[in-house]
Amino acid sequence: MDLSRREFVKTAVAGSLAAGAGGLLAGCGIAAAPTASSAPVASGPPRRGGTLSAAITGGSTADTLDPLEAITNADFSRIDNLYEPLVGLTPDAQPVLVLADEVTPNATATEWTIRLKPGITFHSGKDLTADDVIYTFQTIMNPKAPAAAAAGLSSIDAKGITKLDSLTLRIPCTTPFASLYEALAIPGYSDVIPVDFNLSAPVGTGAFKLQSFTPGTQSTFVRYDGYWQTGLPYLDEIVITDYSDATGQVNALLAGQADVVNLLSADVIAVVQSQGKKILISDGGGWNPFTMRVDSAPFNDVRVRQAMRLAIDRPQMMEILFGGTGTIGNDVFGIWAPEYDHALPQRHQDIDQAKFLLKAAGHEGLAFQLVTSDIGAGTVQAAEVLAQQASAAGMHLNLSDVTVNDFYGPGYLKWVFAQDFWYYNFYLPQVSLATLPTAPFNETHFDNPGYIKLYHEAIATVDEAKRRELCFEMQRIDYNEGGLIIPFFPPVIDGYGANVHGLVPSKGGLSLNAYDFKRLWLS
Repeated sequence: MDLSRREFVKTAVAGSLAAGAGGLLAGCGIAAAPTASSAPVASGPPRRGGTLSAAITGGSTADTLDPLEAITNADFSRIDNLYEPLVGLTPDAQPVLVLADEVTPNATATEWTIRLKPGITFHSGKDLTADDVIYTFQTIMNPKAPAAAAAGLSSIDAKGITKLDSLTLRIPCTTPFASLYEALAIPGYSDVIPVDFNLSAPVGTGAFKLQSFTPGTQSTFVRYDGYWQTGLPYLDEIVITDYSDATGQVNALLAGQADVVNLLSADVIAVVQSQGKKILISDGGGWNPFTMRVDSAPFNDVRVRQAMRLAIDRPQMMEILFGGTGTIGNDVFGIWAPEYDHALPQRHQDIDQAKFLLKAAGHEGLAFQLVTSDIGAGTVQAAEVLAQQASAAGMHLNLSDVTVNDFYGPGYLKWVFAQDFWYYNFYLPQVSLATLPTAPFNETHFDNPGYIKLYHEAIATVDEAKRRELCFEMQRIDYNEGGLIIPFFPPVIDGYGANVHGLVPSKGGLSLNAYDFKRLWLS
């Protein structure tokens, strides 16, 4: 763990000097067992008014207000209040209609009909219509500048989308696209922008409209009085400030400079609670993988990839990072999806087998670099734990701790061994983002012809049971041959002041009501 940061927080907040550090694994006990607080209980109905100050980690000078190109935590904290999707996720990580009133396929899933809810306007006052949705899809799938969602929506015939009436459109597909509804639920995949969208003065249909934005620093949003959901939002204003680490976040919360903070690690829970602040722990389905490039030595040898997986003591890593909360990972994503294969044998630490595989691959005493950054909850600490655990198998990891700016700079998607963070997505849409050669974020450079064939079969299969079996086959390839290590699905640990109400646990991996601030209120 980053002991100096942790001790600094304790010293600055509690006013006492912590003594001693000890070894990484031996000296990182949790000060107090973390306890999840329930959503705040307040007397009386929600109150209107006030400014919510949110201290959000994971941003950079590359921050964006473009809902089609969001990458960082800070990006999503802004776009989820400025824009809205056709389909979103419930707190239980299930798809739910938002702007859409209907998303219906024909019998073969070669054509989908989308009908919008009436009476919705953009911040400009313009009505939301089918034209805006068509424009959004065609912008996403612009062949000259495709957005991140383009790969996952590639079955759509964007040029063939037709407007049936002012609120209804028909989407033809070049092949059956049975998983479109789930794909639209990916954060950012179906956020709708108007036909006259201007990124320098962006408008959406969200509960808050933009007042100011300085990338890497701060953004301010104010209530949209024309918002379509009656009575919402409660707040007058939200101010989102980028923070580089948990120390600054926690100190801001305890000093009353921030009302909510996101993506904390377990080592600060006791400090936060001791000062009268609150903690909310959600059993998230997001994931913080280690990424191994399968086209670069030493990870182009599957034996090395498997040895690395076997070197990890997953329960120990979770205990150190999150006090034992969260869910053990098994190197396959999509934990809440109905097509997730829970029958795959749980992978455990096996140092002898890891050594055997390294020797067989000719890589005894392997030394290499792991690029890490404070991009998600516990990522740097996880890298430190992995380095010590892997040393038992004779591997020597040199940690390169870079800034968030540098991590998402020119080296992103090129690092041989690194990390990343993801929110929860259903299995097949996540494949389109991360593990196909056409995926926009294929950090592992995975390119398996059999896997690709199974994917295209799966998204075209209307029968859910058959589609699930195809997904199981793909997950066996992920498990045995892929370039991702998923040791855990981290809990989402948020801190908030006693004056904040309306927070509920969310399984999607996003913090603070999945950044849905319209339901929060202050007392």
